Amino acid sequence: MENYLNFETISQYNKFNNNETLHPLVSVVDLSKASPRQHARIRYGFYAAFLKEVKCGDLRYGCNTYDYEEGTLVFIAPGQVVSIVNDGSYYQPKGKVLVFHPDLIRGTALGRHMDEYSFFSYELHEALHLSEAERNTILDCLLNIQFELQHAIDKHSKRLIISNIELFLNYCTRFYDRQFITRDTANKGILERFETLLNSYYHSDQPQTVGLPSVSYCAGQLNLSANYFGDLIKRETGKSAQEYIQAKVIDMAKEKIFDPGKSMSEVAYELGFKYPQHFTRLFKQRVGVTPNEYRGMN
Repeated sequence: MENYLNFETISQYNKFNNNETLHPLVSVVDLSKASPRQHARIRYGFYAAFLKEVKCGDLRYGCNTYDYEEGTLVFIAPGQVVSIVNDGSYYQPKGKVLVFHPDLIRGTALGRHMDEYSFFSYELHEALHLSEAERNTILDCLLNIQFELQHAIDKHSKRLIISNIELFLNYCTRFYDRQFITRDTANKGILERFETLLNSYYHSDQPQTVGLPSVSYCAGQLNLSANYFGDLIKRETGKSAQEYIQAKVIDMAKEKIFDPGKSMSEVAYELGFKYPQHFTRLFKQRVGVTPNEYRGMN
């Protein structure tokens, strides 16, 4: 039977990995101090960013498996469950893990903007692959956080620790932007598949039976997390995934509007709108005139 571990506090995770707890809400964990272990399902009650130094088993999250190699960063949000997949033998973990509890940043500027770091909701196979220079920058950030943790706690400690965590996360954002650019060919392939998916959706009965295509539905069909998919589409097109879908819906609407045998309610229903007035509102927002006015103009 697969082991199940639940870590709610930073001190629990430190103890599990044979690391000293220097602060109850944040730690830079050295995995090389941990005892050899077997695979397990682990639930984290805090934010975690893993930087592995060696390959030591594959990670599984949801239905996806990620080949966890050297030089990658994987991000886990509070409440997520991750499995380490191997052949059942013991292995020695190595690398660094930045862990911090939501209570650390509650009420701070970082806490208010934490949702901007969308990579904490990416799937494991959407991990950040670092160059050697990027990896060194990340290690420097972790060293700065570790330095503050080893310093005697004073009135400046919390602000400096949170500032260094924010610096770390901002570098991760920059490196993800670079990864989106350097994987341009693969990203364009996803964009083409997205367009094909929308075309197929509107050449089926799904709009009438399911409704409008959602971002989460499209992401799932492309085997991506909704956040990663949304960030990728934004970087490739300048539009959010929702805006891209809406633009497609409006293009389809413009074609259907010219059928004189269809009422606007029928057009709305065929596109997946539950209520015709929602279709009219969106069309006017995007085109500047109502569907009926557009039909009359053309």
